[in-house]
Amino acid sequence: MAVVASLGVLHHYSFYPSSSSSSTIRRWHPLSNKAKRPFWTWTLADSAHSSSLICLSSSSSSSSPSPSPEATTPTAESCINLGLSLFSKGRVKDALLQFDTALTLDPNPIEAQAAFYNKACCHAYRGEGKKAADCLRTALKEYNLKFGTILNDPDLASFRALPEFKELQEEARLGGEDIGYSFRRDLKLISEVQAPFRGVRRFFYVALSAAAGISLFFTIPRLYRAIKGGDGAPDLWETTANAGINIGGIVVLVALFLWDNKKEEEQLAQISRNETLSRLPLRLSTNRVVELVQLRDTVRPVILAGNKETVSLALQKAERFRTELLRRGVLLVPVIWGQNSEKQVEKKGFGLSLKAAASLPSLGEDFDQRAQSIVAKSKLKAEVRFKAEVVSPVEWERWIKDQQKSEGVTPGEDVYIILRLDGRVRRSGKGMPDWQQIVKELPEMDALLSKLER
Repeated sequence: MAVVASLGVLHHYSFYPSSSSSSTIRRWHPLSNKAKRPFWTWTLADSAHSSSLICLSSSSSSSSPSPSPEATTPTAESCINLGLSLFSKGRVKDALLQFDTALTLDPNPIEAQAAFYNKACCHAYRGEGKKAADCLRTALKEYNLKFGTILNDPDLASFRALPEFKELQEEARLGGEDIGYSFRRDLKLISEVQAPFRGVRRFFYVALSAAAGISLFFTIPRLYRAIKGGDGAPDLWETTANAGINIGGIVVLVALFLWDNKKEEEQLAQISRNETLSRLPLRLSTNRVVELVQLRDTVRPVILAGNKETVSLALQKAERFRTELLRRGVLLVPVIWGQNSEKQVEKKGFGLSLKAAASLPSLGEDFDQRAQSIVAKSKLKAEVRFKAEVVSPVEWERWIKDQQKSEGVTPGEDVYIILRLDGRVRRSGKGMPDWQQIVKELPEMDALLSKLER
């Protein structure tokens, strides 16, 4: 079956065509540069998962030979493809020039989105956080880039460890006009699922406040006549009590409304942190690199963050309970403060390899893909051992310190964080955990409570 690609421009970047209402994402990845012509892998994914399907040549959509570069007028698409080719060879400065050129050639919205996004990846690779953030901000606001793409892309791992990313994520969470509302809208949808009655409560807060306000509007003239006195004047104490009830009701209802808004913002911030957490990479004992989201329903990660001596001691104590902890799906994730300055993860090319970065197919896809998902999860479960190594420790440290701030803990203190099977934070504490208590607290993987936790 012949398949035609309209635009092969992104190696790590997700397209969101405006004409489609589906959540399907088209991702373009460069394959080996040993070939004489660039080839691209077309993959289908949802916001958290992708699976490779077919390979296409970006040089032509038909069987006829493509014209030589000298005879072809540069277009936005060709400049982006050339930029990606240069980027894959490490010529980042030349790639940036091609992406800038593409933006001057009247690109369509998808091409402009691609150019800005890949410019951001180049700037991130060069450590230029502000320039990368500016490019992403433009792509988010003007060209409907999904913030989840920024969270997912391994080529932006270095950017996600910078303060500029935190600022960008906070802007996206608040839904400012300069960055668009899509990320906040997605967060609010998740929030509504987790707190389904918040909208009902708000409705009653507003309705009852309005009723109390209307009653107070008619009570004030009666109170004035009661104070003035005279024949036919209302009873002063009764009228004052009515006015006081109305004012008190309005104050209480407004306070509850503001409190509920504050709780929602805290919940949105926590959901945003959970989303960031789910994209953090781990290296399993088999040397396979996966994102934390791929381990959902399979393990309960226990993050141990602290200095080297404290974490090492906690790991030694955990060995005494190894069998019981494994029955409960515990996966130890040690994070040593300052580890990023001691050990740099070897990087070949740009970002994680396609095999390492590929996510598991999601439920809701066709039967074959669901079957592949089950097989992939079974293989992944077999690879999971008692301990995993963090990849990109700077990202891990930033997330842990953000979590510490949210819980009122001084950033940088020794802490442990236990995650649920569904990836959310179960509980956390200062210092290192009491493994005997954890064995008592956590149900075994085949227990009913574990099934309900998934």
